[in-house]
Amino acid sequence: MQLALRVRAKGGLHKGGTDMKALVIMHVEAEGPGTLGHYLEAIQASVHTARLYAGDPLPAPAFDVIISMGGPMNVYEEERYPFLREETSFLERAISAGVPTLGICLGAQLIAKACGAAVKKAPGREVGFSSVDLTLEGRQDALFQRLPESLPVFQWHEDTFDLPPGSFLLATSPRCPNQAFRYLNAYGLQFHVEVTRNLLWQWFGAGLEGREMVHRLSWLEPAFSRRAQTLYANFFARAREPLAQAS
Repeated sequence: MQLALRVRAKGGLHKGGTDMKALVIMHVEAEGPGTLGHYLEAIQASVHTARLYAGDPLPAPAFDVIISMGGPMNVYEEERYPFLREETSFLERAISAGVPTLGICLGAQLIAKACGAAVKKAPGREVGFSSVDLTLEGRQDALFQRLPESLPVFQWHEDTFDLPPGSFLLATSPRCPNQAFRYLNAYGLQFHVEVTRNLLWQWFGAGLEGREMVHRLSWLEPAFSRRAQTLYANFFARAREPLAQAS
C-alpha cells in the first residue's frame, strides 16, 4: 500500500468526483487510452497511468480496475522488454485477488499469459477495420450488453492467444477465432475499440494508409465511439459488483 501511495504522490493521479480508482498501463507512448481516456474523464475516475516504456514502476494493485493497453511488442519478448515479465506477474496477482481487469490487444495477450494460456502467432496478420461476432456466452455477458452481435472493431495484431483454462470465449472471427474472453473478472479484447483519429495518425502516419484509416474512422466515428462508450460503461458497472456475483 505504501508503494501505491508513493507512486500516486509523484503524479499521474487525477482526483475527481467518483471513488473509482483506475490504473492504466501503457507499453508505448502512441498506444494511449484514446476514447477510454475520454470515458474515464467523463466519470471523473481517479486515474494513475503507469508508462512502462518510460521506466514507471507498477504500483501495488490497490485499484478498483486495471486496464492494460496495446503495444507493438510481443508478450514473449521479455528479454528485450523486461517490463513484460513484471507486468505478467502483476496481472496474475491482481486477477487472483479479484481486481476487475481489462486488456486491449497486447494487454489481452498479457492477461491470457498471466492466466496460464499460450500466446503465439495468429493464422494471419489483421490490420484495419473489421468486425467480430459475439458467441452465445458473449451475447449473455455483461460486457457486451446493448451491443450488436456483430461488433465493428479495429484490428492491428499478428499474435493470438489460447483460451485460459476456465475462461469463456466471448467474441470470434473467421480469420482469428479467439477475439475476446473472460476469466473471472478479467476481460481480454484482441481488438481495439479505443481508437481515435489522433491515435491512427500516430500509428500509420500521414501517408496514404494513414489517410485512408483516418477517413474511414471519420465516417464510422459516431457509431464506433458510441459503442465503445457502452462497452466501457458495462465494464465499470460490472467492476462495482462483488466477484462472487460477477463470476
